Amino acid sequence: MSGRGKGKSGKKAVTRSAKAGLQFPVGRIARYLKAGKYATRVGAGAPVYLAAVLEYLTAEVLELAGNASRDNKKTRI
Repeated sequence: MSGRGKGKSGKKAVTRSAKAGLQFPVGRIARYLKAGKYATRVGAGAPVYLAAVLEYLTAEVLELAGNASRDNKKTRI
């Protein structure tokens, strides 16, 4: 067999989050979009885009919270 089938190929699985360079879970967001009945069909790029937006918003909020906690001499956010 010339590299076909489900034999042990030794390749490590690469997540969609890693491919997109994100920390947020693209697969989990895709699963929630499908299970939530938001649309009958969900495109391949939709969960990636949504994960990127959520990650950006979270980073912005965390940065502002960190700045505020540092200004108020607090170690926890």
